[in-house]
Amino acid sequence: MIVTVTLNPALDLTYTVDALVPHGTHRVTTVAERPGGKGLNVARVLHTLGEPVLATGLLGGPTGRRVSALLAADGVPASFVEIGGETRRTVAVVDGSAATGFWEPGPAVTEAEWSRFTDHFRQLLPGATVVVLSGSPPAGPPPSVYAALIVHAREAGVPALLDTSGPALHEGLRAGPALAKPNDAELAALRPGSPPPAGHAEIVEAVRAVADGAVVVSRGAAGLIAVVGDEVWECVPPVALGGNPTGAGDACAAALARGLRDRTPWPDLLADAVALSAAAVANPVAGAFDADVYRRTRAAAKPVGVSGGSRARLHR
Repeated sequence: MIVTVTLNPALDLTYTVDALVPHGTHRVTTVAERPGGKGLNVARVLHTLGEPVLATGLLGGPTGRRVSALLAADGVPASFVEIGGETRRTVAVVDGSAATGFWEPGPAVTEAEWSRFTDHFRQLLPGATVVVLSGSPPAGPPPSVYAALIVHAREAGVPALLDTSGPALHEGLRAGPALAKPNDAELAALRPGSPPPAGHAEIVEAVRAVADGAVVVSRGAAGLIAVVGDEVWECVPPVALGGNPTGAGDACAAALARGLRDRTPWPDLLADAVALSAAAVANPVAGAFDADVYRRTRAAAKPVGVSGGSRARLHR
């Protein structure tokens, strides 16, 4: 069973419009309501793929109860810890070629609530094959929240996949997850004052400057680069797709989590992650994917090994 952790979930609203015009009035053609947050998107993708999954995290208030009800309606198994604050909402406005997002801040979490969740998480570990730690941490606990969960998972012999940003990513990498999945902007933010990595060599150097474990860097339409020890692999989508990229990274994390569980060889794993990401872009709602696009892209994706360059000294 893959356990996905969403510490700052949301009720996701997706509005579809003909064209997004700043400062204009828009007539919304469709409205979709979904349980949101990166970990919940991962859980929904895995559930659709038929993989055993359990979603956990923190939910509160009427919005939290709505998220829980929507997960149950989708058939996604869940086990959340209730908090006093109100779960946030997010709004994505999609116009057929891109998406514009509006994210509310999440509720503050008390020390007692965080302690309850940590105990709950540890109780779930004996039944877990992989844990996925996704999204922004809540207000209240320190940035080391994911690092603490990674340590608990490792002590239980469960590999952890980390997909977050900022201080939580920095602290989480120090705890040594089995795999981390930053995008190129999140990777660049870990090295203030350094130029953003562009080509293969720069990305590999940036990864090795901040992490000593396996890292997959997502680069949108430019695909994925995996840095695993002395190996470096790249996979680029064979065809550029328009649509809603909001859930692409979460679909990628779902594929990586499944591959981590199955110990899938890296070339096959990257091809699967690229295909599932592309299939998510082709679907208008985060947490879902186009099965036909997935199959076609998976058959056409061709990962290649690239020069890894020399190892950089870790800067922690």
